[in-house]
Amino acid sequence: MKTFSLLFTALWLSSVVGAVCAESKVVLVIHGGAASDRAKLTPEMDKRYRAGLEEAVKAGYEVFKKGGSGLDMVETSIRRMEDNPDFNAGKGAVFTSAGRNELDASIMEGRNLKAGAVAGVTVVKNPISAARAVMEKSKHVLLAGAGANAFAKGVGLQIVDPSYFRTKERWAEHKELLEEEKKKPGTTGAGLSVPSTGEWSTVGAVALDGSGNLAAGTSTGGMAGKRWGRVGDSPIIGAGTYADNEACGISATGHGEFFIRYAVAHDIVALMKYKGLTVQAAADEVVNKKLKTAGGSGGVIALDRQGRVAAAYNSEGLFRAHITESGQVTVKLFQE
Repeated sequence: MKTFSLLFTALWLSSVVGAVCAESKVVLVIHGGAASDRAKLTPEMDKRYRAGLEEAVKAGYEVFKKGGSGLDMVETSIRRMEDNPDFNAGKGAVFTSAGRNELDASIMEGRNLKAGAVAGVTVVKNPISAARAVMEKSKHVLLAGAGANAFAKGVGLQIVDPSYFRTKERWAEHKELLEEEKKKPGTTGAGLSVPSTGEWSTVGAVALDGSGNLAAGTSTGGMAGKRWGRVGDSPIIGAGTYADNEACGISATGHGEFFIRYAVAHDIVALMKYKGLTVQAAADEVVNKKLKTAGGSGGVIALDRQGRVAAAYNSEGLFRAHITESGQVTVKLFQE
């Protein structure tokens, strides 16, 4: 009788632990950028950003439930955020110093380390889809400017007039930046002079599909007031995006020049593969130690092959959401 009781208890504990593990296994994590000025976020904006993140992560989860790939999940979630003018990607992107919208995006899969990216596109409605097309329909990894625009049109992606990306809110911010730069000679095109909602709105996603494959992607309008032709970390594989089934998937947001110089996304993967760090420990080591010491601000979202999610940021906040295998959604903007 005692043996039976012990066996029953062991089986019960096993089922409970299994249920907890299944419940906590994350299959998709997304971000809407790093935030450096919480005071600028009004209650109405807070509500909109939370709703936008939840809608995007649920859209990617629907793909998961239908057996879609990690690439499908990432592309779907990011397209939703590119179409949402609250985020600095696609419609609602920030302006360059020349008053243009120049968009960057990248995507990568962790099984074979295939990747694609576009930089400085101006007429592609959904840059993340152009990045995936570069990966799957060309022999290249990164296409830029007019060549990337022409490629996207050639493979049948939706092309729009550049005015599609413009919003009244972003244009007002752009004019404010120009006025601030007039007060500081020599700073034109140097980057963000005054806090902008665009500062926290780059988007990204990392997915773990039903086959155990990781995928990651990032899309952005870049830094508000950037010099035209400037390319940040978002389309740079190893800086703003990386995915490796042996470790994790990463999507970054922040001051791109630092993320490029410190190869942030790849460094996190390397720390996991070669030093055996957990995904959270590796992300913290790079973002809150190496990057912060160097003066770089921003953050990352990450997801490992066991479905363990991580977020690391040295900015005031990181807009993010994740969803578990069972469909449980968590949305956070700051330390909550």
